[in-house]
Amino acid sequence: MASMTETLRILNPSPGVYAYYDGRVPGKRLHSDGPNWLDDGAYSLGIASYAIVDGTEALVYDTHISLDHARLIHDHLTGLGVTSIRVVLSHWHDDHIAGNEVFADCEIIALEETAQLLQENKAKLEAEDPPIKPLVMPNRLFKGRLDLVVGSRAVELHHFEIHSPDGCVMLLPDAGLLFAGDTLEDTVTYISAPERAEIHIEELKRLAALPFRSILPNHGDEARIAAGGYGPGLIAANRDYIERLLDCRRTGAPADPSLEAFVANDLAAGDILYFEPYESVHRTNIARMLRTAA
Repeated sequence: MASMTETLRILNPSPGVYAYYDGRVPGKRLHSDGPNWLDDGAYSLGIASYAIVDGTEALVYDTHISLDHARLIHDHLTGLGVTSIRVVLSHWHDDHIAGNEVFADCEIIALEETAQLLQENKAKLEAEDPPIKPLVMPNRLFKGRLDLVVGSRAVELHHFEIHSPDGCVMLLPDAGLLFAGDTLEDTVTYISAPERAEIHIEELKRLAALPFRSILPNHGDEARIAAGGYGPGLIAANRDYIERLLDCRRTGAPADPSLEAFVANDLAAGDILYFEPYESVHRTNIARMLRTAA
């Protein structure tokens, strides 16, 4: 296969903020023709890792989907004159931690819950296709909230149980930016823990109360990310989606298998954009929610 990073695009959604975006390239695969987590999940849906840069310091939010992607991020930052790099992990899933080895000599910050989940799933992650081996663990842990400074810019890390038990979002107050990891997605969230869906809804309400103006999700539309991110309506759209699936589970009413029809109101409002590969995510979400029906 060709270079793993040949389709990666570097975006600049806000001063001092870089998005390393890859995927959503029709007919393109990076790893193999067979089923695998990299091509069939992250790359097909589109994925971004981020960096905040101020002077000679940088804070990287997730290490991307491969070592090659992580090396490109590292090289881009050093090319900007950065001499000090720290990393924040948004959560433990493979497409967010696959490049950790490149940053092994840096401070890698994560929630205590993330470190625990990485340790519990170490054998699985190292046996994946493609394998994440060796799995480099975070070396600075926190619980609840952590305040950092990047150059002269304040950054806040907050724990939210949305999508995964260990969701870590990043707030850049001076720009009004919320880096959402996988707590939010466009077109719709991937429901990995349907038995915790009610908690995810309450956590989304808490997320909406943070002081931000724009949202940068890890999985979203390239053009909207490049233009500065999504509005607060992205949270409402993700919450509405889970609530409607929960209503179907409670009442036994069938969920429309067409994602485009199921989220028509939020699409019309412009809070989310339709991307056809999320149809399969929607079908998976429906099946997962039905399996947890009382």
